[in-house]
This record gives sequence, structure tokens and C-alpha cells, in this order.
Amino acid sequence: MEKNAKIYIAGHCGLVGSAIWNNLSSKGYTNLIGRTHNELDLCDSVAVARFFEMEKPEYVFLAAAFVGGIVANSRYRADFIYRNLAIQNNVIGESFRHKVKKLLFLGSTCIYPREAKQPMKEDALLTSPLEYTNEPYAIAKIAGLKMCESFNLQYGTNYIAVMPTNLYGPNDNFDLERSHVLPALIRKICLGCYLEQNDWDAIRRDLDRRPIEGINGTASERSIFEKLDKYGLRKVASGVVQVEIWGTGTPLREFLWSEEMADACVFIMENVDFDDLKPQGTKEIRNCHINIGTGKEISIGDVAQLIKKIAGFTGELYFNKNKPDGTMRKLTDVSKLNALGWHHTIEIEEGIARLIDWYRSKE
Repeated sequence: MEKNAKIYIAGHCGLVGSAIWNNLSSKGYTNLIGRTHNELDLCDSVAVARFFEMEKPEYVFLAAAFVGGIVANSRYRADFIYRNLAIQNNVIGESFRHKVKKLLFLGSTCIYPREAKQPMKEDALLTSPLEYTNEPYAIAKIAGLKMCESFNLQYGTNYIAVMPTNLYGPNDNFDLERSHVLPALIRKICLGCYLEQNDWDAIRRDLDRRPIEGINGTASERSIFEKLDKYGLRKVASGVVQVEIWGTGTPLREFLWSEEMADACVFIMENVDFDDLKPQGTKEIRNCHINIGTGKEISIGDVAQLIKKIAGFTGELYFNKNKPDGTMRKLTDVSKLNALGWHHTIEIEEGIARLIDWYRSKE
């Protein structure tokens, strides 16, 4: 990519998009464009067409998506498939119509089957059934991956799909209903610390910044207690603060610092083309996407204990075994990415400490 090329980062305010924007800026790219959701609804095909006609970006990072954790995936199944398909169709379609030089599509490792062999190689795609709880989101992301692959094969475009593992970092989503497991745990455990300290100023600042179902820092203590209790944060009879975690705590997850994910994305856009990813010696071209991760895993229970230790929480972690665990393992095989020349450097302990510091600095 040329340093002065016009580069559109779709979803530039989000976890991944903001990290990509910062990474590009730090590397001397000077012509970045982005739009907030209020400025441009990517589900609106007419608005997206108008935007591309006006801005004519040369490169596109498609980091915008409707995302959430196990709770949101279970409740908003129609939204997850409909909105993500619409976003992808509009942005990829207009990129083609306006002859974008190169596009990077961000998916998710939830595209792989529930019982996929671990660690999951790219060719595990579509080999057996998906995890039920996130099936609509996964199907949308598979469609986006196949759309990139199919445009490349039919029209000779240069669209690359990457499948990141579980991401966390600055500008993460800490909404207790819609967030992924790690930011949700960090917020609940930080709030648990404030409850232990009876620090109502800190609790109210937290809720003012991120209201929970309309409850902000101006609400009564009773209303706040009721809302926190709904999301598994409470004082039990002994006076100990308890944080509830869905499931047994035994599922294993792989976590990647979002700024490293951004660095991998920029590395791929700068150094890798679709032709580099096509399998040789076969007429059937598929599974040209790239896993992005660490190749390391940790249990949800151990992650929770790590957050508890780093945050200074002395209360109780309660694993609610009546709630679903989700997929038991989701470890990626990152040998393709490593062979291309990129490796992660930030381990989970350092990342959690960084994110807790970032979260508390924003209160």
C-alpha cells in the first residue's frame, strides 16, 4: 500500500478498527478515512454506495461487524446473521464496483465446527456442524469469506479473509449483555472490587460511562444492586462479594491482544496477495483464509483467576454450571500466518494487566 493511498477502515471506532487505524498512522499512512455508525449505516446499501462514490477508497479494511458474546448470540440470532450479511454485501459489493485495489475481510474462528480437530487448521472449515449458540454469526462470516474467495476466482480481485481468535484490548466492548467473555469478566471483577471497598463514587462513574440497561450512576443504590445482581454481581449473605461466571470454567480459549491483531492485518495487506494463498495442484480453490492468533490456550476459569489476582479482587468467583459453556476448545493453528512471517509477542498476563489499567483509566 502506498503511504498516501486512500484507505477506508470500516468500523474504525471499534476494538479492531481503532487498533488498525492507530497501527496505520504509526507506520506513516496519511490518508485514512472512517465513518461512525451515526454517520454511515453499513446496512444501508444506498448510503454505502453514496459513500464509495464520494470517497473512492483504494484499500479497504472491513472490520465492522455486529458482535457479542454467548448471551447476545443466544438472544439476537436474527440480528447476527442479517446485519452481518448486510454489512458484508454492501462493503464488498461497493469495493468491487469501485475497483478497490485490495480488501481485508475480518471474520472469526467461530466459523470452525464445534468438534473441529485441535488446533484448528484453515481446512477444517465446513467439515462438520457449527456450535449452535453462535451459528448465525458464524454462517455470516463464512459467507463473507466465501464472497472474497469467489470474487477473486471469478474477477481476479485481491480480497483476503482473516479469521482472528478471541480478541481483547483498548476500546473493547464492556457491555455486560453483549460483550465477549474477557472484557465482561474484567468489568464485573473491577465492579466487584468497588463493591468490596464500598466505593460508590467509582461504581457510579462506571455506570455513567457504560449504563447497564438504562441504569446509570444517578440511579438509587437499590436499583444499581438489582441490575448488577441480574448480571451476576452481588453481595451474598456473608457479606462477601460474588461474581458469577457462566458455565463450568473448563472451556479453553485463545486470546490475542487487539493491537497485535491490527499489526498482523497491516502486515498481510502490505505483504500478502490472494495468489500467495491459493493451494497448488488442485482445481478446487478453497480455504485461502488466514487464521490469526497465538496458538496458545487457557481455561475460562484460569482467566477469571488471573483477572481476579491482577485486579486485586478478594471476593468469590461462582461458576454457574446451569449456564452453557459454549464450545469446549477453539485453538487455532497459526502455522500459515507464522510461515508468512508474522508472530505474536504479547502474552495473556501482560495483556490483561494492560487492559485493566486501560479500563480503570477511562472511568
